[in-house]
Amino acid sequence: MERGEIIEEPGLRNKTSVFEDRYHAGNLLAEKIKDYKGKDAFIFAIPAGGVPLAAVLSKRLNLPFDVLVVRKIHIPWNREAGFGAISWDGTTHFNESVLDGLGLKREEIERCIFEEKEEIEKRLKMFRGDKPFPDIQGKTAIVVDDGIASGFTMLVAISSLKKKEPKRIIVAVPTASMSAIQMIRNEADKIFCLNIREGRTFAVADAYKLWYDLENEEVVEIMVEAGYYGTGKGFLK
Repeated sequence: MERGEIIEEPGLRNKTSVFEDRYHAGNLLAEKIKDYKGKDAFIFAIPAGGVPLAAVLSKRLNLPFDVLVVRKIHIPWNREAGFGAISWDGTTHFNESVLDGLGLKREEIERCIFEEKEEIEKRLKMFRGDKPFPDIQGKTAIVVDDGIASGFTMLVAISSLKKKEPKRIIVAVPTASMSAIQMIRNEADKIFCLNIREGRTFAVADAYKLWYDLENEEVVEIMVEAGYYGTGKGFLK
């Protein structure tokens, strides 16, 4: 398999409002990656938006799932934007071009990172409790989110996941910017993205007719319904 191979849905290239909601997108994505059904693979959702999709994929493909708690490092005066991302194990990737233009002092950057670490710890306790991280050594890891804008959140998730020594890493998302796809293609073995969009601006929400920010409590409800908390090691069929 060629590293960084990109599998898309050509008819959806550059289109908007192509998915009804995250569940609809999850079902379409399940069809695209159905070859992994019942295989020695593990699905990992990036909360919050990736969890509904992972729940659908887990059920459709008969695969276990867990969560990768990562956070965008937000710009202090613009919580919608970020200058990098950080993962649950402290792995960090900066968007140097954005960071250089912000003029932030070192202590301001460290404060931003500290705030995201606090939120990560909160989410880890809420979503995973004391569950051990699943053993994926030699397995296929499928990383899922509801979309990829800049790519840094996905990049840091992949970087941390590689430390667990999976056999291969597959990225599966409904929508992504072309720039993000190009950035992460050398870090993943294969990328499934139904709706790739080019252009200077990109918003994940534009691919959906119904899209909203999920609250932490709603993420937990989805995981409960999917049976995630039924065992001591995450959701298992």
